[in-house]
Parts: sequence; C-alpha cells; structure tokens
Amino acid sequence: METFFKTNCSFLQNELLDVARLFKRRPVSVLHEFRFENGVFYNSFVVDGQSYSFKNEGQVPNELIFKRLERRFAKLAFFKILRVGNNDQMPWGALTGIRPTKLAYTELAEGRAFEPLFEMMFVSEENVRLIERVLKAQEGIYERNDDNFDVFVSLPFCPTKCAYCSFITAPIEKTRSFLPDYLSCLKREIEAGRSLSRTLRSLYIGGGTPFALEASELEQVLKALSSYVVPGVEYTVEAGRPDTFTEEKLRLLKDYGVNRVCINPQTFSDETLKAIGRKHTVAQVYQAFEMMQKYDFTINADLIAGLTGETPETFALGVEKAVATGAENITVHCLSLKSGAKLKEECEYLDNPAVSKMVASAREILTANGYEPYYLYRQKYQVGNNENTGWTKPGKACVYNIDIMEETANNLAFGANGVSKKVENAENKISRFAAPKDLRTYIQKIDEIIAGKEKFFHSNA
Repeated sequence: METFFKTNCSFLQNELLDVARLFKRRPVSVLHEFRFENGVFYNSFVVDGQSYSFKNEGQVPNELIFKRLERRFAKLAFFKILRVGNNDQMPWGALTGIRPTKLAYTELAEGRAFEPLFEMMFVSEENVRLIERVLKAQEGIYERNDDNFDVFVSLPFCPTKCAYCSFITAPIEKTRSFLPDYLSCLKREIEAGRSLSRTLRSLYIGGGTPFALEASELEQVLKALSSYVVPGVEYTVEAGRPDTFTEEKLRLLKDYGVNRVCINPQTFSDETLKAIGRKHTVAQVYQAFEMMQKYDFTINADLIAGLTGETPETFALGVEKAVATGAENITVHCLSLKSGAKLKEECEYLDNPAVSKMVASAREILTANGYEPYYLYRQKYQVGNNENTGWTKPGKACVYNIDIMEETANNLAFGANGVSKKVENAENKISRFAAPKDLRTYIQKIDEIIAGKEKFFHSNA
C-alpha cells in the first residue's frame, strides 16, 4: 500500500519519505505538524493512528539555518518513531542527504566538532570514523574558492545498456546517427566556454563510455579541449568498459595530456558480467590494465557491490583482484536501483544485508593495502542504505571528484545532460544551469545553450 503523508511543511514531504524508505515496514499514513516557538522546535506526528511529539532547542539567527534545523529535527523525530520495535540498523541513521562530508564541513566551519551531530542522527560509529578519514585525506586539496573551475565533458554513448543503469545512455548502434552533429555542437560549446573559466583545477571527460567512440571521433573532443590544458592540470578520461580499450585511443590520451584514466570493470566475475548485460570478459579487464600501464596513467577502477548473483565472498575476491592490478584509485559503489534500471523490478533495494558485508570487507581490504577513503556520496534506493566511496593511494586522489562532491568549485559542463554549477562559497549558494538530456534536443538548442551558459556565469560576476 502506498504511504500517505500530510504535512504543514510541504517541502518536508520528500524528506520524510526518504526516511520512511530506510525501513522495510513502511507506515500506511503519516500526519505531521511543525512549529517553532520561543527557541523550541515542535514536531507532532500521527503514524497509523498513533500520536508522537518531539521537541528540540535551537538557535535560529537567519532563515537558512532555520530551514536546516527544521529539516534535521523533523527527520530525526520521524526516524525515532520508525525505529520503535524495528531492529534494523541503518548505517547512516536519519541522514538522507547525498553528501555527508558537506555536513561535517559545515559543523567544522561553525566552530563545532562534527561527531556529536552525526551521533545524534544515529550514524554508526564506523561511518563517523569513515567521514573523519575522508576529511583527513582531502587535506591540501579541499579548497573553497569562487575562482576555481573544473571542466566536465559529457559523451553519453555506450556499447550496450547495463541492467543496473538509469542514465540517459543507449546502445551506440541506436544513437550513432546523432554522433556527427553531437560532436560538432560539443566542439562549438567547448570553444565558446573558453572565456568563462578562471583558475582551472581539473578536466574530466565522462559518459556513458567515452571509449565507445572511434579514435578519430574521440580525437575531435581531445583537440577541442587542448586549449584548456595547462602544465600540471589534472586531466581524466572515464574510458569505461575494457572491451572498448585500444592502444590507439590510449596513445591519443597521452598525446593530448591526459594523466588519469578510469576503467569500469564493475566486477571480476564472468558470470556476473553476463548477468548484468556486459559483453566483455574478465580477461579483457586484465588486458586493458596492461595497455594502460604502458602509458604511466594514474588508474581508477570501479566496482559495484550488490550485483546479481554476487556474495560477500565473491565480492571481496573482486576487491582483492582490483588491488592486485596496481590501480591507484578504487571506487566502491553500492547498487542503486532507480527508475529506468532493468534491475529495479528484480531486487529489494533495502532487504540485502549481504551488501553491508561487502562494504565492510572492501574497507578492510583496501585499508590493509594502503588505500584511504578520499570522497564519498550517497544515492536514493541504494542497496543496504550504504554509500559510494572512492579510495586512493597516498598522493593520488582525484581533485575533480573532491570538488564535485564537496561543491566548492565552479563546474563548467559541456554536452547533453551536463549541469554547470556556479559556487558562491561565502553565501553557501550554488546555482545550476542544465543542458537538455536528450541528444536531439541538445543539438537543436545548442545556440540557446551557449548563450544561456554565458549569461549564467556572467550574471552577478
């Protein structure tokens, strides 16, 4: 039965729904009233006919802090209600946001230790320590500066669509007819954006699977970006699936100044690869690593916990195999089942304690092999209510990943579904300019996109 909510704070409805989704036994109906009087926040709930009330003290110097506390105390109160008689242990407690580290940085900036807040929100001790380690790993990289820019280029093309994927990508044989016009528009957009960036922190070409393009097509993008490249700048290509790797493409990356390459094996099991709709083998994963290592790239490998048929034991073996490749970065994702993903109808996203065991084993194995967690984020409908974590060897952290997750630098995004961001750190304000997701619409509206982005970045400059 659908959960029914009624609240006098309409913007809290989705927040409370997110809390409800943490639990397998969802309430049928919820009525919520909120008020603030004389320095006290009052939350009153009626859940399936049972009444509850909570109060929390809070100082409210401005509207922004009021909204923050309003959300926090409402979620915390509702979480406490749902915990009654429920033995489920939620690793992130009542937190529903996608960037826990931003919350920690906010507490530190206001002169408070972050741990008490996380403990109040029932975050596990292991995850409190994880946040502590991430902040430590970001020292010397984390920087709040309105002049800083990162550049992102979207190449939303893939060989096939994976069963877990909810992105806009489609098999390239169905979208190749758009590619010539798409590349033409993308090059125009990149050239027009050259005057918008100031202090460049990093370049990142993502997908999709950028290596799904032919070498000559990929070179058009690399050449268009060449005027952005300065000595020492971090330059990443999320190449993607190992069956798309060739010596020619890797040489191109090296020739154009790329110094980081991401490979997305997702698993080291041939059976799992087949189950999720991948057309490559584990042997091809190793072949791709051998090719990359000839060019002295910093290498990131992506793994996903919770894929079809995997057990904690097989996943742990996959993490060990990723470590053995010598990859300097290893990102451990947890399966997230969103609309548009084939697996969404085939899996209970929460009812899978095995995934938490996978996450625990990954932390243990990667720590023992000299990796440190350096960024993390969370998603809705994530199996086991866990998180995605990037792990790095010392000195090899990805600047782009830190900037994009902590939202401390402007992001100049090119291509379909690219979301540019303008950051005003002093005001804690982030504005966004989104390009159309659909390839055809992006191509048709390229003039409007270029003009709109220029106005976006120049407004109030």
